[in-house]
Amino acid sequence: MEQISDIISSFGHLAYPVIFLWTFLEGETIVIFGGYAGYHGILSPYWLMLAAWSGSFLGDQTWYYLGRRFGPRLLERFPKWKPGAVHVSELMHKYGVWFILTFRFVYGVRNVSSITIGMIHYPWLRFAALNFIAAGVWAASFVGLGWGFGYLSDQLASALPEHMLGDT
Repeated sequence: MEQISDIISSFGHLAYPVIFLWTFLEGETIVIFGGYAGYHGILSPYWLMLAAWSGSFLGDQTWYYLGRRFGPRLLERFPKWKPGAVHVSELMHKYGVWFILTFRFVYGVRNVSSITIGMIHYPWLRFAALNFIAAGVWAASFVGLGWGFGYLSDQLASALPEHMLGDT
């Protein structure tokens, strides 16, 4: 794990824009690693949260807009997305608000969900408000997961006999 910390610390303050861009597109893994680095004092947990929250929120708002504006053309251009879009439409019809609050936690459906929600003309302001809340919960969850992983790995390392840790 020290290699990850070294990579993140080598980015310095560029780590935050990288995390922002990565979470704009997807990004659970980088946020977990960022939380791990935050636990070790390499990254500020506040800036990390801000980068992950805003990247996730703005990414989904962008996908929503693209779906609202270009949805049918996108499905013509990328026909493999159609089954996912149909599934998301069904989930939106069945769960509505709860789906918007949770879809980012399901791997692989985040972008198609935002596109589809835009395509079905879900109210923009309502989506933005729910998306803002969901992005914050998502960012806090994965930063916390990384932070907890940092804590547990330190506890485990301190519990192991020194000869098992090798040359450190």
